[in-house]
Amino acid sequence: MAELILEMKDITKNFTGVRALDKVCLSVVNHEIHALVGENGAGKSTLMKVLSGVYPHGSYDGHIFFKGKECQFRDIRDSEAIGIVIIHQELALIPYLSIAENIFLGNEQAKNGVINWDETVAKAKKLLQKVGLDENPNTLIADIGVGKQQLVEIAKALAKDVKLLILDEPTAALNDEESNKLLDLLVELKSHGITSILISHKLNEITKVADSVTVIRDGRVIETLQNENHVLDEDRIIKSMVGREIVDRFPKRSIEIGEEIFRVEGLSVYDPLNEDRQIIKNVSFTLRKGEVVGFAGLMGAGRTEIAMSVFGKSYGIHHRGKIYKNGKELHINSVPEAIDNGIAYVTEDRKNYGLVLIGDIRSNVSLASLRTVSRLTVIDENCETRIANEYRDKLKIKCASLSQRVENLSGGNQQKVVLGKWIMANPDVLILDEPTRGIDVGAKYEIYTIINKLASEGKAILMISSEMPELLGMCDRIYVITEGEVVGELRKHEASQEAIMKKIIEHQKKSRQRVPA
Repeated sequence: MAELILEMKDITKNFTGVRALDKVCLSVVNHEIHALVGENGAGKSTLMKVLSGVYPHGSYDGHIFFKGKECQFRDIRDSEAIGIVIIHQELALIPYLSIAENIFLGNEQAKNGVINWDETVAKAKKLLQKVGLDENPNTLIADIGVGKQQLVEIAKALAKDVKLLILDEPTAALNDEESNKLLDLLVELKSHGITSILISHKLNEITKVADSVTVIRDGRVIETLQNENHVLDEDRIIKSMVGREIVDRFPKRSIEIGEEIFRVEGLSVYDPLNEDRQIIKNVSFTLRKGEVVGFAGLMGAGRTEIAMSVFGKSYGIHHRGKIYKNGKELHINSVPEAIDNGIAYVTEDRKNYGLVLIGDIRSNVSLASLRTVSRLTVIDENCETRIANEYRDKLKIKCASLSQRVENLSGGNQQKVVLGKWIMANPDVLILDEPTRGIDVGAKYEIYTIINKLASEGKAILMISSEMPELLGMCDRIYVITEGEVVGELRKHEASQEAIMKKIIEHQKKSRQRVPA
């Protein structure tokens, strides 16, 4: 029988009358990758916060055994002291400290209160080699991408002599190449005796690397599936997660696409930190009523920068180009002007830029439409409540009440609140930037259904996604973006992952040929 490194028995956790975990039992075998899956709000992250001491002993019922000994963690330092380290979805790195400083933050290489910087940098260099990151330890975190930051977090865990590594949605913000590199690293760490618990909504990643998969639904463990030889079927996991089979992951949409409503011509924008560096290069595209148009491209291709530039010049400097709506040229210089002209932008970073996390659902839904719920600059709370209730029902937002803080909602329900905010603004053009990032397959389907309904009402929708199957399943046309340029346009019947990648590679080859030797 395989040796267990972790046993969690009858874990029960309540939040102000809501039972988040109900007698959850979890067993993890030593030297395995154990996946934890479930819909948003199922209790996965809550369970891991109990395990890591974020929720201290006494705030929950049940027992935790690590290497056969019962543990009662008072805080996260207690769990780290015995080798349990958690990496949260929102990375805990300080942007304007170096990689080395971040790796040893709270674990400084010091004697008598004085940090030995030579030792810090030397040890950091060895840890970076272990995780396959070729960066100078003195490089600032702000100067490296999210994929590399994830590797720094793992290096930081290795510096604490990790035995059990918990990763909460580690690839949510990564492209395919970065994701594969991180997953390969987990397999490599397993070969060196490190056990991992992986929380992810990307089931293809789960089936690729996980040895066991525990499914949680509504705060209870449904079952644990073995993935011997990595042949576990994604549909089998989905059925367990949502309690039913999802035959088609993308709802069908059959509507007649109308006339052109939105046009961008020759958009050029420069880097706000380096005014000589052009980020967006002569970009043109169109949207029609009832149409869902996709922006495909690799991470850093410029898709978000294009969207933000269109949305009231909220990115970049030295803007050039023209924007037309219903054939009339618009002159938009701010976000309020964009909203007034019927343009809405759902940001990819809902927690930092899409929501007021400490605010309640009601105030977040009305945030972009305060004129609708106010009179003489005074908010009519009855009106605000009535409209927020309508959107809660319409979007099926799961919550205790409208006064619930948004920070306490699951990722999928937070995304629905962001959508509600912008739908309430009644835009004609809706830009969706990574609308299903960090959301489970069941919630994704609900978001897709909302998108299709908006299209059926005549809205023009621009959808940016790093998941190519999502673009292929939802879009009527796809623009391929790379290096700040539109390098191709594909209609639905022409589009495939191969066709998209071919456009990107062809452009990259031409770019290399243009560079003088």
